[in-house]
Amino acid sequence: MSGHSKWHSIKHKKAKEDAKRGNLFGKLSKSIIIAVKDGGGASDPKDNTALSNAIAKAKEFNMPQLNIDRAIKRGTGEIEGANFESIVYEGYGPAGTAIIVEAYTENRNRTASDIRNIFGKYNGSLGESGSVIWQFERKGMIIIDKSSIEDEEEFMLKVIDSGAEDIDDTDDIYEIKVDPADFLKVREKLEAGGIKIKDSEISLIPKTTLDLSPDESRKTLRLLNGLEEHDDVQNVHSNIELSDELLKEIDEG
Repeated sequence: MSGHSKWHSIKHKKAKEDAKRGNLFGKLSKSIIIAVKDGGGASDPKDNTALSNAIAKAKEFNMPQLNIDRAIKRGTGEIEGANFESIVYEGYGPAGTAIIVEAYTENRNRTASDIRNIFGKYNGSLGESGSVIWQFERKGMIIIDKSSIEDEEEFMLKVIDSGAEDIDDTDDIYEIKVDPADFLKVREKLEAGGIKIKDSEISLIPKTTLDLSPDESRKTLRLLNGLEEHDDVQNVHSNIELSDELLKEIDEG
């Protein structure tokens, strides 16, 4: 699980920078629009788990309420907008790294061509549907900063009581794994218990991670970052295992 934790931390840090420039709001809006459409037009977060998750993520990055409301109305059709659809791409990075790309697009052919070109540019290859998805499982992930926990024993009891499946102690965070169906319930219980949540999402988690050489890791990260930067890409998942040496290099860079 540590590979996911470290890549998640890098993505989160990058998203914070993107949010400052406003680049992230377009992707967050797409996520809300798709959640409303996939939920049969349900615009109330209480009746639409995916929408509730998308709104929580938008608020986490301080997206204005006006933007959130506008995206919901685009999802319901109240405001005219692009007709986005959700597409998942599977592929391989350097040294056989498994990569899943989740995208929202209004032009399937253009996005597929762009994603294929990005894989090729960074020594990867786009695979067929089903080629790597079996190496991942969908889980709700709730991230807690260790520095926010005063009583570890009490915290652990609250996590167990919340209905979470598992908890990993990784570096400076706790990573709580949750069944997607229980994601909102667990998050709400933790918040009601006074636990401050650093980040949360329903994500694809690698069942096992791949330990690469420093050079292969750098090449893979260039590919992952190239995919993340595409406007249509919402999420990128990988089974890469990042070394502490490389993480230090990233922090210093």
